[in-house]
Amino acid sequence: MTSKEVVRLEDVSAHYDGVPVLEGVNLSIYQDDFLGIIGPNGGGKTTLLKVILGLVEPGRGRVSVFGDTPEKGRKHIGYVSQYSLFDRDFPASVWDVVMMGRLGKTGPFRNYTKQDREATLRALEAMEILDHRDQQIGKLSGGQQQRAFIARALVTEPELLLLDEPTASVDTPLQTDFYELLGKLKERMAIVLVSHDISTISIYVDKIACLNRELYYHSSKELAAEDLEAAYRCPVEMIAHGVPHRVLKEH
Repeated sequence: MTSKEVVRLEDVSAHYDGVPVLEGVNLSIYQDDFLGIIGPNGGGKTTLLKVILGLVEPGRGRVSVFGDTPEKGRKHIGYVSQYSLFDRDFPASVWDVVMMGRLGKTGPFRNYTKQDREATLRALEAMEILDHRDQQIGKLSGGQQQRAFIARALVTEPELLLLDEPTASVDTPLQTDFYELLGKLKERMAIVLVSHDISTISIYVDKIACLNRELYYHSSKELAAEDLEAAYRCPVEMIAHGVPHRVLKEH
């Protein structure tokens, strides 16, 4: 049975101040996808997510999100940005921060409902931080904060979760647990994970795309060495540590 397509990009190009960021990108995302997008810094990964969200309008091409425009379709999307800037001394609890994700459903001048509280509880349980619900968000570790921000995205009950470098503030020993949590979430929604860490995400995701203005993607977990070399513009070599993967060769 063919999985439902939730996002489609056709010949999408985008630029900032005349500088090309995306060129001729074609991509389909399906409801059961766990897609990792890798690529060098400045390669357009964050811009691609913002195009899907309708935050960046492409200069050329067509974008469909849940059969509609990105602006209308993004209500089905949960998004966690690469950098979460906030006042760490602000006395907001983890519960408060996660509950804020429901504002899009309740409106800013309405009281939270029983359904909002139940959704918040489920999100905290899914990210395994329910025990921290009453702690001040700024006092948590980087990894715990990132779980809270993902929980805030989950309370919208999305059908697609977009994560931009979600392990940037997570200590390496804790990243395995973090990715395994995402593996559980993929049973409920499509996930697109942007990262620069080729070796780690290749273990956990189901499909990998490589982006450096142009997208190299074969709707599988296999990336040809020539695709990586074209995207990173340097040689690569194959290695294996339990699970085969590719890394950049020093150059």
